[in-house]
Amino acid sequence: MARGNTTVISEFLLLGLSEVPEHRPLLFSRFLSLYLVAVVGNLLIVLAVSSTRSLHTPMYFFIANLSCVDICFTSVTVPKMLLNIHTQSQSIAYTGCLAQMYFLILFLELDNILLAVMAYDRLVAICHPLHYATTVIPKFCITSVSEALSVTHIYPLIHTLLMDTLSFCASVSIQHVFCELYALLTLSCSDTRVSELVVYTLRGVLFVTPFLLLALSYTYVFSAILRLRSPQSKRKAFSTCSSHLAVVTLFYRTPSGVYLRPSSSYTAEDSAATALYAVVAPMLNPFVYSLRNRDMKGALGGLLSWSKVCSR
Repeated sequence: MARGNTTVISEFLLLGLSEVPEHRPLLFSRFLSLYLVAVVGNLLIVLAVSSTRSLHTPMYFFIANLSCVDICFTSVTVPKMLLNIHTQSQSIAYTGCLAQMYFLILFLELDNILLAVMAYDRLVAICHPLHYATTVIPKFCITSVSEALSVTHIYPLIHTLLMDTLSFCASVSIQHVFCELYALLTLSCSDTRVSELVVYTLRGVLFVTPFLLLALSYTYVFSAILRLRSPQSKRKAFSTCSSHLAVVTLFYRTPSGVYLRPSSSYTAEDSAATALYAVVAPMLNPFVYSLRNRDMKGALGGLLSWSKVCSR
């Protein structure tokens, strides 16, 4: 794009995690394995929930939607990264780079909102169990996901439009394996103060707000659990939200350390952390929900048994 006296940028170079040729086969095999496990694992969760009538409940509805988002989230970045490693090419088109950044922010924010809605689901289930059936109804579930899809487009769209106004002068080399917002801001030779102000403002509204609602929900949940007299009741109540808590921890650990700082402090270590996060978190989520959930394990076992019968 032309920016006044600056040259036209048609592509960027993704330098990746390592520029050493000998490391590329190992990186390719590692990330391909992680990506396949992430996609297959989340796809099995979606199929198990959709094909098992006993799992047609609000909690599993949100888990299935979270798995769909995780598949999209990791598919936005990893296939292009694998292609570049395999072809030994580092280029990505300017429009492709902005599109990748757009969808990366979109699915990250969708994950964030879904986790907050799931925390509310656990709040009602534990603190107001008698009202659960009349509060968390199918209309609430569908409306929550639909509104999340509508709202989350605002955040990446504004960032993408602002990014398209910036100038990229001499250097087009991105110290990352994908087009991440902070990596692009540090590359620009324009004044990025407006863009960074928008980043912090929108983050406070669309990213931090769901986190605060999530934290508030679990404050009420833990206080309700502590008021229970029976140790067995406490264990049962905690087990209903332990899987979700594990997923929340995985989700917020890396972004909180990277995205709550100015873009000027962005380092190569941050790019490695976000690259792993884009694959590892979506890969681990299916294991968290299946290994700690008897109903989910039963549904997955039935699904795998059915697939073996059909393959004969």
